[in-house]
Amino acid sequence: MAELSDDDLKKKARTRTAILYGAGLVLGAALGFIGNSAFVETMDFIALVFTRLFKFIAIPVIALALITTLAKLGKGSNSGAIFGHAVFYTLLTTILAASIGLTLFLILSPANVPPEVSGAAELPNGTVPNESYMQHFISVIPDNFVAPFASGNVLSILIVAALFGLALTVMPEGDHKSTVLNFLKGIQDIFFILIHWLILALPVGILAFTAQLVHGILTQQALGSLVTYFTVVVGSNLIQMFVVLPLILLIRGLNPLKVAKGMFPALMVALFSKSSAGTLPVTMASAEDNLGVDKRVSRFVLPVCTTINMNGCAAFILVTSLYLMQNAGMDLSVPTMLVWILIATLAAVGNAGVPMGCFFLTLSLMASLDVPVRLMGVILPVYAVIDMIETCLNVWSDSSVCAIVNNDLKGKLPPVKPEEQAE
Repeated sequence: MAELSDDDLKKKARTRTAILYGAGLVLGAALGFIGNSAFVETMDFIALVFTRLFKFIAIPVIALALITTLAKLGKGSNSGAIFGHAVFYTLLTTILAASIGLTLFLILSPANVPPEVSGAAELPNGTVPNESYMQHFISVIPDNFVAPFASGNVLSILIVAALFGLALTVMPEGDHKSTVLNFLKGIQDIFFILIHWLILALPVGILAFTAQLVHGILTQQALGSLVTYFTVVVGSNLIQMFVVLPLILLIRGLNPLKVAKGMFPALMVALFSKSSAGTLPVTMASAEDNLGVDKRVSRFVLPVCTTINMNGCAAFILVTSLYLMQNAGMDLSVPTMLVWILIATLAAVGNAGVPMGCFFLTLSLMASLDVPVRLMGVILPVYAVIDMIETCLNVWSDSSVCAIVNNDLKGKLPPVKPEEQAE
């Protein structure tokens, strides 16, 4: 019998995962429909275990991802023009993605689910205490290194991680820097293994969360508001994909249909693999072979964008955070929502392609604000679909940024050396 190739093994693994996820959804729906009290209690217990595991693993993964990402950007970034253009368009598209999410959230206004479904019923006064902006700002400024991690204050952790990452970026090359980076990457690899184990067990979690969702829908009639929430998330991604990014391409003098046609192989791989990093080789090949992008641009911009350009993630973080805060009874004033555009943008940049990173990051952000996160479990069963669309959008945004940077710098880069041309 012939041995299976790596691609065949990956396809087999994805198929097996899809079957297990589907089985979890079907069985969970059946258990939720039956509504037996013993079943419900068991599912609540399993769901609570998975929620705690998500919170446990999210914070260190996010911190490590941001530190190593910023440190990585410091390497070989002497192509200042390319780097500057890539970062500018990355931030522009990410802010626009979050803004589209906010606009759609305000227009469609998803209603709250019942407190029993969101977890708001467990709050002492039915709502999360609202802090003043000054109090909230002070609370995210860490006064010692350990406190943010001990309290789970994600915004503080992001600040600490960003400072460490930037310090590593400017740190002189040498043994000390290499030792620190190798240590951090080693710890990061350990957490990736833990995430892999968690994902392997995820069908059990999906079963429990689906049972909770179905039971909540049957007893509390929460379906309508959740459908509206999903419409906001998916709709904002589709508007960014089919309207905003093509308009930016047109403004910069590029034909969006031509760019999309050239990048179609990468977009399809992204849609079904749900991994921007895994799609990167196809994205590079499509940009260079189909669009004629300068290799110096594609091989710098695309790895950077794969790491920090998360349009879909920004929209998910913003919409989901606002929805959970709304369900918790928090004040969603205009200044608050504008601040969250910035938070979602920075969080998406810091996500750094972590598996289920958007989900983990949003959950930990809400937990750090003492917002009930039970609703995240309700979102989880359909997150796989959201993740597919988000990843496709992320790769499409990466491709658009790469094409724009290449077009902007055409004729401005030094001539290619003969040895570089031969590569």
